[in-house]
Amino acid sequence: MQDGAFVPPSEQPGEPRWGTSSPGKRSASLFPQLTPLIGREREIVAVCALLARPNVRLLVLTGPGGVGKTRLSLQIATDLVGAFPDGVHVVPLAPISNADLVLPTIARVLGLGERADLPVIERLQDYLQDRHLLLVLDNFEQAITAAPLLAELLQSCPYLKVLVTSREALRIRGTYEFPVPPLALPDLKHLPDSETLSHYASIALFTQLALAIKPDFALTEASVRAVAEICIRLDGLPLAIELAAARIKLLPPKALLARLERRLQVLSSGERDLPVRQQTLRSTIKWSYDLLDEGEQRLFRRLSVFVGGCTLDAVEAYYALHGNVTTDVLDDAGRLIDKNLLYQAEQADNVPRLYMLETICEYGLECLDTCGEAETTRRAHAAYYLALAEEAELQTAGPQQAMWLERLEREHANMWAALRWLGDAGEPELALRLGGALWWFWLVHGHLSEGCGWLENLLTAGQEVPDAVRAKALYGNGVLANAYDDRTKAEALFAESLALYRKLGDRPGIASCLYKLGSVAWSRGNYTAARSLAEQALAIVRKLNRKDNIADALLLLADVLINQGEYTGARKLIEESLALFRASADEWGMAYTLIYLARATFFAGDAAMARSALDECLVISRELGYKRGIASALRMLGRVILHEGDGAGGARLLVEESLAIRRELEDRAGIADSLFHLAEVTSDQGDYIQAQSLYRESLAIAEEMDDKWLIATCLQGLTGVALARGQPAWSARLWGTAERIRETLGVPIPFVERARYEQIVNSLHTQLGKTAYTAARKEGRMMTPVQVLAAQEPVKLHTEPAQRAEKAGTAAILISPLSAKLTVREVEVLRMIAMGLTDPQVAERLVISRRTVNAHLTSIYSKINVSTRSAATRYALENKLV
Repeated sequence: MQDGAFVPPSEQPGEPRWGTSSPGKRSASLFPQLTPLIGREREIVAVCALLARPNVRLLVLTGPGGVGKTRLSLQIATDLVGAFPDGVHVVPLAPISNADLVLPTIARVLGLGERADLPVIERLQDYLQDRHLLLVLDNFEQAITAAPLLAELLQSCPYLKVLVTSREALRIRGTYEFPVPPLALPDLKHLPDSETLSHYASIALFTQLALAIKPDFALTEASVRAVAEICIRLDGLPLAIELAAARIKLLPPKALLARLERRLQVLSSGERDLPVRQQTLRSTIKWSYDLLDEGEQRLFRRLSVFVGGCTLDAVEAYYALHGNVTTDVLDDAGRLIDKNLLYQAEQADNVPRLYMLETICEYGLECLDTCGEAETTRRAHAAYYLALAEEAELQTAGPQQAMWLERLEREHANMWAALRWLGDAGEPELALRLGGALWWFWLVHGHLSEGCGWLENLLTAGQEVPDAVRAKALYGNGVLANAYDDRTKAEALFAESLALYRKLGDRPGIASCLYKLGSVAWSRGNYTAARSLAEQALAIVRKLNRKDNIADALLLLADVLINQGEYTGARKLIEESLALFRASADEWGMAYTLIYLARATFFAGDAAMARSALDECLVISRELGYKRGIASALRMLGRVILHEGDGAGGARLLVEESLAIRRELEDRAGIADSLFHLAEVTSDQGDYIQAQSLYRESLAIAEEMDDKWLIATCLQGLTGVALARGQPAWSARLWGTAERIRETLGVPIPFVERARYEQIVNSLHTQLGKTAYTAARKEGRMMTPVQVLAAQEPVKLHTEPAQRAEKAGTAAILISPLSAKLTVREVEVLRMIAMGLTDPQVAERLVISRRTVNAHLTSIYSKINVSTRSAATRYALENKLV
C-alpha cells in the first residue's frame, strides 16, 4: 500500500472521530464544510499533536497543488478552536500575489484598523504579543518572500502559533514541515476485494463525487479496478480526482481510464517551485482543457485573469472589448461549469458570480502566455475595470450609490489587479485615471491607506500624464489624506491640484480645491480663511449651476457659522444643501448633511429635530456602508439622549460603539471626538476619575492635530470635573484657558451648553469668592493647555518678579517644572505609567504603537532626569498628575 490514509469501515464518512470543540473565537472562514473530509484522520491527529508541542511555533503543510492542504487546514483549525483562548483565525492569501500584502491581509482578518503612521508589522506585534492564538495562513506560496516576516512576528509574540499551507517550503529557521500525502491508494499488484477497495480514501472520494452527479453510479466488480487505476494515475490528488469524476456522465470508468492513459504526461517548466506532483496536476488540468472546444478554451483562458471571480455581465462586456461581440459567452460558461473548470455562486443581489479554482486559474494564465494572449487579455481586463470605475464615479451624486458601492467592493480585488498591471505595463495615465475614479469609494468604505498608497506611488513615479488626469488624482489623494488627518499633506495636494486646474481653466476643479482648502482651514480653527475659500468656491459653482458642489460649499459655510454660534444662519444653509442632495437622490451627501443639521439644531437647543436627523442619517449610512457617517451619528445621538435625560447608560453604549468604529477606521479626529463625548457621559454618571482620563486622552490627540475647538471643549469639560472633585482653583484656571482659546477663535459656547457652564461659574464664585475666582481665571487665561493641566494646585506668587507683574496687571505663572518640559502627549504617557498601566495598555489607550510609547518614555526620563519606571511614577505623584 502506498503512503496515505486507509479508511476502515468504522471511520467512514458520517461517523466523526472528533468530539465537539469547546467554544472559542474563530475566524469567519471556519464555516461548516458541505462534504465530509475523507481519509485525513491520521493527518489531523498528527498535526494537532505537533501544534500541541510548546517548541512547535510554525508548522507548514506542504504538498502539490490540489493535494487538499486547504481543506485539511480548515478541519484542523475547526478542531483546535477550543485550544486557543484568543481564537483561531484563517487568513486566505489566494487573492494576493504581492508579498507586501501578506501582513495587511492578516491585520484585516484580525480586525485591526488602518494606520498611516505605524508599520503593519508593529501593529501586529502589539496586538499579538500576549495572545494565545493560532493563525492559519492559506496559499502562502504566492507570497513566499514574506516568510522572514513570519519569523519576525513569531519572535516577538511568544504565544502565537502559525499553521501555513504552501506548495513551497518556507526555508526559515524554526519551521516544522508536515508533508501532506496523497489520499490512500491500493497496490495494483495486490488488489484486495471490491469491498476492501471501496474503503480506500481516494476511491471513496471518487465514488462520493460520482454519486453526486450520477445518482445511479455504483462500484461493481467490472468497474472497481478501473476506478482504482484512475486514482493511481491521478496520484491520489483530490482535485485531480474531482476533475476526473466530473466526466463520469460522459465517460464510464474504463473509457475515462483510457483517456488518462493517452493524456497523462509531465509538463516541465523548469521553475524551482514546481514539484513533480504539481506537474502531474497540470497534466490533469491540461487533459480537461483539451476536452474543450475552441470557444470554451478561449473563455477559460480569459477568465483566468479575473481575481476573486467576476459576473457574467463582466465577461460579456470584456469580450466586447476584445472585439468578440458575437461570442456566446453564456453557453460556453455553462459548459465550463458542467466540466468543473468554473464554479458559480449567487451574490447578495442574486447576480451569479463565476469563480475558478486557484490552480486551474494558474493553468489558464500559463495558457494565455503560451498562446501569446496575456498582454491583450490583461489590457482588456484593465480597460473593463477602468470603464466600470469611471461609470461608478458618475453615480457619486446619484440614486444608485449604494448599489455601486457594493459592486465596487465585490470587484475590489479586480480593481487592484488592474491598477497593478497598468502600473507595471507603463500606463501611468490609465492607472491614474483608475485611481482618480476610485478615491470616493475608498473614502466611503474605509480603504484609506491602500488608496493613499496607490495614488502616492503613481503620482510620485515621475511619469508624464495629462494635467487634467494628474489634477484629479492629486485631489483624490488629498481627500484621502485629509480623511486620514494628515492635513499638511492634504493641503499641499489640494494646492498642487488647484494650480493645475487654474492652468487648465477648469472651474469645477478650481471650486472643488478651494472648498477642500477651506475645509483644512476650518479644521485648524482658521474660520476667516475657511469662510473666504468657501465663498469663492460657492460663487464659482453657483454660476456653473453644479448642485452637488453648491451643497458642499454651503455646508462648509454652515460649519463656520455653527462654531461661531450663528445657528439660525447655519441651519438655513444646511437645509438648502440638504434640499439639493435630496433633489439629486445623493444619499451619501444626505447622510453627512444630516449630521450637520443635527449639530446645528442641537447646539441651538432643538434636540427633537437633531434626533430626527440622526435617525435618518443612521439608516442611510448603514445602507451605504458609510462607517464614518454611522460613527458620527451614533456619537451625536448619544449626546442628544444624554441631554434629554433618557439615560446615560444608553448614551454611553452609543458613544462607545462610535468610538469602536473610529478606532477600527483609525480616524484620529473621530477618536478624539468620541473620547470627548464618552467623557461627557462618564462625567454625567459621576465617574469623575474616568471622565478626567477620557478628557485628557481626547485633549492629547486634539493638541497633536492642533484642533483648537476641541482643545477648548475638552478644557471646559475638565472644568466641571475639577469642580466636582473639589479642585475649584484648578477648575477656574481651566475655565480661563478655555475661555481665552474660544475668544481667539471667535467661537462661543454652544447655546445648549451655556446654562450648564453658567452654573459651574456661579459655583466657582461661591466656593472661591469673587477675588480668588478672578485671580485663578486670570492665571488660566495666561496658561497653555499643557501648563494648566499640570497646575492642579493654586498658584502662589511669592517671587519679586511675580509681585511686580501682578502690580502691573499681569501674572507671572509659576508652574510645575513638568509643564515647562513635557509635551501634552508625554504628560499623558507619564500619567498612565504612574497609574500602573503597562506599555501595551498605554499604546492601546492612546492609539499609538508600543515603539512610540517607548520613545515617549525615553524622552520623559531624559527631561525629568530619572532612569526607572518607579522614579518616573514618584515624579508624577509629586507633581499631582494622578
